[in-house]
Amino acid sequence: MLLRRIGALAVLSSVAVHGWLWLDGMRDVHVIGPAFLVNVFAGLAIAFLLARWRHWLAGALTACFGLATLGAFTLASTVGLFGTHEKWHGFYVFVAAVSELLAIVVGLSLVLEDPEAAPSSARKRGSHVAVDASSKRSDKA
Repeated sequence: MLLRRIGALAVLSSVAVHGWLWLDGMRDVHVIGPAFLVNVFAGLAIAFLLARWRHWLAGALTACFGLATLGAFTLASTVGLFGTHEKWHGFYVFVAAVSELLAIVVGLSLVLEDPEAAPSSARKRGSHVAVDASSKRSDKA
C-alpha cells in the first residue's frame, strides 16, 4: 500500500506542476494548453485509481502516465513539440521530471508485484472457489 501512495503522490506532483503551468499561461498555447489540461484530469483519475483499485492496471496506467508526460517534455526540449521548444531550466521542470521518473518506477514495480501479496481474505476466497471447482469434477473414466 505504501508503494501505491508513493505513486499517487508522484502523479499528483506532476499534476500540480502541469496545473500551475496551465494557469500561468500555457492554456493559451495552441495544442500544448489543452494537452496540459488533459494531463491534469488524467493524473487525478490515475491517482484515485492507485489509491482505491488494487489491480495491476493502475500501476500500468501510472507508468504510462510518467512515460508519456516525460516523453512529451523530452520531445519539446529536443526537437520541439507542436511548435513549442522548451528548455531544461526552472524548479518546476525538475520537480515534474523527478515525479514522472518516480511514477514510472513505481508503476512498473506495481505491475510486477507478486499477486500472492493480496490480502488474506482474497486468497481465501480464491482457494474456496478452486476447491468448489475441483469437487464438481467426476472421476469416471
